Amino acid sequence: MATDYEKGLLTGLLVGEGHFGGDGRQPQITLRMHVRHEAIFRWLERTFPGGKLYGPYHHGDRNYFQWMARGSYLRDHLVPVLEDTLSPELDAHSYERFEEMRIRYATRLQPQIPEPVPKAAENVTESPSDS
Repeated sequence: MATDYEKGLLTGLLVGEGHFGGDGRQPQITLRMHVRHEAIFRWLERTFPGGKLYGPYHHGDRNYFQWMARGSYLRDHLVPVLEDTLSPELDAHSYERFEEMRIRYATRLQPQIPEPVPKAAENVTESPSDS
């Protein structure tokens, strides 16, 4: 469980360097930064383990890592963090991008309600039948 400080640091990183969007099928949050920030990415792996770290990549003059969050981890863990920490007062542009992602992928980001578990057969008592 991330502390309030860790949630705030994640929010700050995403406001400054992150991207809220998707691939057309599913929502994703992406953080891409130069390889000199590797320690931050390793911290993200430990603190928010449902994300996935890619890289390092080397394309021309660009050398970077990329951290992505998708699927149930995004829906169940990161969206609630951002709902609590990101606001238009903090950063209107990032908040707008986050809201656009939530609207565009609303069906994928709805909290999953577990289906009721049927009672086990051995727990059901049957009344004796009249013959």
